[in-house]
Amino acid sequence: MTPSLEASVTRSLKFSPFADTFKKRVSKNTFFVLVRVVDELCLVELTEEILKLLMELVFRLVCNGELSLARVLRKNILDKVDQKRLLRCANSDQPLAARGVAARPGTLHDFHSHEIAEQLTLLDAELFYKIEIPEVLLWAKEQNEEKSPNLTQFTEHFNNMSYWVRSIIMLQEKAQDRERLLLKFIKIMKHLRKLNNFNSYLAILSALDSAPIRRLEWQKQTSEGLAEYCTLIDSSSSFRAYRAALSEVEPPCIPYLGLILQDLTFVHLGNPDYIDGKVNFSKRWQQFNILDSMRCFQQAHYDIRRNDDIINFFNDFSDHLAEEALWELSLKIKPRNITRRKTDREEKT
Repeated sequence: MTPSLEASVTRSLKFSPFADTFKKRVSKNTFFVLVRVVDELCLVELTEEILKLLMELVFRLVCNGELSLARVLRKNILDKVDQKRLLRCANSDQPLAARGVAARPGTLHDFHSHEIAEQLTLLDAELFYKIEIPEVLLWAKEQNEEKSPNLTQFTEHFNNMSYWVRSIIMLQEKAQDRERLLLKFIKIMKHLRKLNNFNSYLAILSALDSAPIRRLEWQKQTSEGLAEYCTLIDSSSSFRAYRAALSEVEPPCIPYLGLILQDLTFVHLGNPDYIDGKVNFSKRWQQFNILDSMRCFQQAHYDIRRNDDIINFFNDFSDHLAEEALWELSLKIKPRNITRRKTDREEKT
């Protein structure tokens, strides 16, 4: 790491949050020096270590309420990452035009909802088809990531996508921008349902229904629209609505693996492997029935053409905030007990 960059990042981290006027001035001056250093950084020097350190600073800025500074640095970092990606393509044997490489658009609204749903399905499918049935069965027994690598990767993909959705919405300063994005994701979910992609559908739904987002104020029509989609994952009656929808699906389909793992775990814990020294075939039959539907879904493939512009925009869903940062933003937008405090004032008057 270059000494100037390391020193700038260290000072920026050291003086956050800004405790007094002097430190605030010094820290902001250091921050803008850091921005200039990053801007002048050679692409060869942009290592994974530096990227990790810079994204940590972005996270700290968000947590401390310095959203404008976080956006400035984040944009600077993403510009450099895009330049490095284009440089790699330029050094390849194929010209850029032949590779279909384009600059990453600015927002999710630059793409049609059905196109986004298709690319989400394409990414899900690539990971879903790699999962081997023994991995799933073994996970219900041991939950060992090393023994179930493809399943672990698929699960991490689900979680990253969900937190990516939450982050995009929560990082919007204006209420109308957050509302517009939430409605955009609802439209995407509609197309995911048509594609029988329950994995991305539930990843997005879990984001929109997460506490930091749900507690904010939304238009009545938006809340009612989201509530309709939530009925699919109603956990009452053992996810009856979802199971009914899945039973009527014509492949290709990507199921929600979380419920498959839950069912397998219940079967494993609730039934012994042997009864009176003999194999418990009833247990094996239950496990087979659960896994057989997944096997059938893996045999039917989607016919979706890859769109590199959208895939690059996703950026492997790596640009997302942690749960703590999401709560910080949510509370900044709508502090706790704000309704009760207003009521107290009204009572005094």
